[in-house]
Amino acid sequence: MKKIAIYGKGGIGKSTTVSNVAAAMAAMGLTVLQIGCDPKADSTRNLTGGGNIPTVLDVLRAKGDAQLEDLVYRSSTGVLCVESGGPVPGVGCAGRGIITAFEKLEELDAYEVYQPDVVLYDVLGDVVCGGFAMPIRGGYADEVCIVTSGEMMSLYAASNIAGAVNGMGKRGYASLRGLILNAKNIENEQELVDKAAAEIGIPVLYRLPRDPSVQQAEDQGQTVVEAFPESPMALEYRRLAKLLLA
Repeated sequence: MKKIAIYGKGGIGKSTTVSNVAAAMAAMGLTVLQIGCDPKADSTRNLTGGGNIPTVLDVLRAKGDAQLEDLVYRSSTGVLCVESGGPVPGVGCAGRGIITAFEKLEELDAYEVYQPDVVLYDVLGDVVCGGFAMPIRGGYADEVCIVTSGEMMSLYAASNIAGAVNGMGKRGYASLRGLILNAKNIENEQELVDKAAAEIGIPVLYRLPRDPSVQQAEDQGQTVVEAFPESPMALEYRRLAKLLLA
């Protein structure tokens, strides 16, 4: 079982990237479990027709307990989808929601029941503390990738995430594999990302171009891989999926 945590600043296209990679891996015949670790609970929207699925915390609040079928949704692409969710706005800690979700999935033996070939954790990277660091320090992920653009705040977040992962890696936790550029087509973007990667000391694993098919697919509540499987952008996501599996 390959376990990959993908971090990035909010709004950078991280969930779009993860869901397309998940769909590409599923199309290869793999059993893929995607776990959204963001209180917005929108990681899997493009896999579930554009709608939100019930989150682990919502189910636990409503029922007091849960079974796996209450928490895990199989998408039309075959990807197993889970959203950790978050607390009621203004009450509680969002990171704690991730911890609760992970503990519940373990309690219900989710990994043994579904036996995924790949687990993808889609993690908000504006902060890397508490529950948001759970995939790194809890032994859940083996590798960490960071989605970024050439925008200053995105690269700043990437540097912070890299520092946290490297610090925890010294204690035997997940290792940092590299950056994934999700291009915004800003001026000198490639050079800015290359420079940041060199300063952090990690490679740029892959460069995703900006393509209108991404927005067109999202308007349909789908991934590019599902909506436009023969498109150049779908091919890009398939290449990235194979690279992450290598």
